[in-house]
Amino acid sequence: MTIEVLNRIGGQPTRSSAPTFERRNPARNDEVVSVAPDSSVADVTAAVDAAVEAQAKWRATTPTQRADILTKASRILASRTDEIAAEMVREEGKPLADAKNEASRTPKNLELYAGEAYRLSGATFPSDDTPLVYSVLDPVGVVGVITPWNFPLNMASRKIGPALAAGNTVVFKPSPMTPLMGERLASAFIEAGLPDGVLNVVHGFAAGAHVVNDTRVNAVTFTGSNATGHKIHQAMGLGRRVQLELGGKNPVIVLADADLDAAAQIVARSSFSLTGQACTGAGRILVDASIHDALLERVVALAKAYVVGPGDVAGVTMGPLVDEAAVQAMERAVAEAVGLGAKVACGGARLAEGELANGWFYPATILVDVDPSSPLSCNEVFGPVVGFEKINGVDEAIASANAVEYGLSAAVCTKDLATAQRCAAELQAGMVRINRPTVGAAFNAPFGGIKQSGTATHKEQLGPTVMDFYTVMRTVWLGS
Repeated sequence: MTIEVLNRIGGQPTRSSAPTFERRNPARNDEVVSVAPDSSVADVTAAVDAAVEAQAKWRATTPTQRADILTKASRILASRTDEIAAEMVREEGKPLADAKNEASRTPKNLELYAGEAYRLSGATFPSDDTPLVYSVLDPVGVVGVITPWNFPLNMASRKIGPALAAGNTVVFKPSPMTPLMGERLASAFIEAGLPDGVLNVVHGFAAGAHVVNDTRVNAVTFTGSNATGHKIHQAMGLGRRVQLELGGKNPVIVLADADLDAAAQIVARSSFSLTGQACTGAGRILVDASIHDALLERVVALAKAYVVGPGDVAGVTMGPLVDEAAVQAMERAVAEAVGLGAKVACGGARLAEGELANGWFYPATILVDVDPSSPLSCNEVFGPVVGFEKINGVDEAIASANAVEYGLSAAVCTKDLATAQRCAAELQAGMVRINRPTVGAAFNAPFGGIKQSGTATHKEQLGPTVMDFYTVMRTVWLGS
């Protein structure tokens, strides 16, 4: 069944005069899952108009009023976990277990941000010339939220939730790969009693650029590709706030003393979770030469054990890639690496037999003898293709890991505490995992990268500084 998704402007489902686009099931390309408008400048202008109009009234609401709505939205989403997860499998492609995990985790995000509405506190400061100097936190204003398709509920909730808790209004642009998931999240807020115009939704391929280019949008938070992130950063200019969480070329370092069985599990999960379509997924496996072959054997066995297929089929552990372009990107990455001397240890070719013929499937793929300066070692692939590189000792491992332009997540497998602490201090990454996969996040821990992996001016969505991006500090000198 094809579901029509509309924009939401001023609290109402709104049709657009713009053409529509289809989103097909990535596992069964003959199935159209959703149809949404490819929003025009006029659509986005109307959404920003509504957000601007609603901002003053929403800002004036009490912390309890904002928290109550976030809590109600959380409960609405929680009551629909199974239904939303099934739709996510059809629209985004991930296996049902992963979809249920995301659909059940998202309400917990909103519970967390409901509490943040009560924690918007300032400070007082000693002063020589006035009885009282104090600071308060104001909302930024109108926040543009532009989200990716790989975590269509979770990532969006981690941006919209704190924005609303702080008293901002929002113009939300979901990925055109997952418009239905954007609608499901937005409708939960509306049903929870969010006033008209506080959350507006526009769909499409160019709508994000229109949101960024409207100077009445005071802040933009974006997760996605580096190419798009650079364009947003350049367009925002002085006086407007921007938060970018971009790509990564995340290393897993496996040192000579590592537990090989545990390390193999860490490498496989880091490399192939979500079919490799995660910004924190591993792209480089840096292995001490003394254990390289033994680790490779274990990881290849794990890679071959993945069951590839539609996410709603029992037993499937790896779903499709998001679209045909993603499959072609994997093919190019492998061909280029092989052309530069790498060898395919497993995988390496599109899967298109039987029930896989109508989907965008690519297997877990490992290449060896990869040149550290090659594109496979330096550029984000965003799929289940990783390269093994031999290193000799921790010095070489750290130098090689730091040689790329990204700095999002890194993992180190070692039994030595001193070595682990050194890696944690010297690896150029916003997040370093010791004997843990590169993927994953904690509700209460900061998330985000450095270098070309993000702006790093505000930590992304999680941790104790989550509200910094969504608030402006104002200092008041109070005289007698």
